[in-house]
Amino acid sequence: MARTDDPVALNDWYAVETSSDVTAVLRRTRLLGQDIVLRRQADGTPLVQEIDASGRLGAALPVRERYGCLWTTLGAPPREIFDIPEAAEHDRRFVICGWVKMRASGPRVVENFLDMAHFPFVHADILGSEPHTEVPVYGYEIRRDVDEVWATNCRFFQPRIAVTEEAGDFVRLTYRVPSPFAVMLYRVCPSAPSCLDAIALFIQPMEEDLCRAQPVMFLVDSQSTHNDLLKFEQVIFLQDRIIVENQRPVRLPLEPRAETPTRADGSSVAYRRWLKEKGLRYGTIAGSR
Repeated sequence: MARTDDPVALNDWYAVETSSDVTAVLRRTRLLGQDIVLRRQADGTPLVQEIDASGRLGAALPVRERYGCLWTTLGAPPREIFDIPEAAEHDRRFVICGWVKMRASGPRVVENFLDMAHFPFVHADILGSEPHTEVPVYGYEIRRDVDEVWATNCRFFQPRIAVTEEAGDFVRLTYRVPSPFAVMLYRVCPSAPSCLDAIALFIQPMEEDLCRAQPVMFLVDSQSTHNDLLKFEQVIFLQDRIIVENQRPVRLPLEPRAETPTRADGSSVAYRRWLKEKGLRYGTIAGSR
């Protein structure tokens, strides 16, 4: 597939690799239908370049290193990468969980992350269980001042609310969508009730129907081993992968009548409305297409 001409998609930042995996060895990947290569130069600074159809390297692309990842863009973003304040708190555990490739559109992956209704069926005995299948009413909105989608006052019964916990309980969750291809979850930390664990999902849209995604966690947890934290999140994400890859259509419809929402889908409705207002075409199906 050819590189997209969607300006909304082009003028955004994307995590495309784990920073520690960027070395002097040339790595090739794909972003928005465009082949790119990345490597670390002799002085340690990262370099990302496009590759044209004949295999020639183009000019250097903008690069940032944040949240354990290398970020780049094919356009001219109007603002910097969104802020995650928890990343600057030194008492947090930083866990980068590894990339997973999925035959799905990026917006479908974001929508699945927002969906609490699937917890008892897809993540049984971890994030949900029967008969606790109802999603209580919660708040959702497009925050115009920061141009983000938020879902607040979410509550759901979870059999295991964290690696350190064995007993189930109703947990409070907050969701944040700071960019069309990134989504975050905040949850009360069992070992420090005054703090919120922060879990981000960074998505690299390779094609409209193909992406890579990586969970990155900023946790208040002094007990669990790194491997236990990693395994807990990877199990959940790989369960989600099966569901997301089987959703049809692959691209996310933005018209309200295309898929019938329920009361539990408020955050998805707000996310779709937000993407439609932005005019995002990449990975979506608008009414005129």
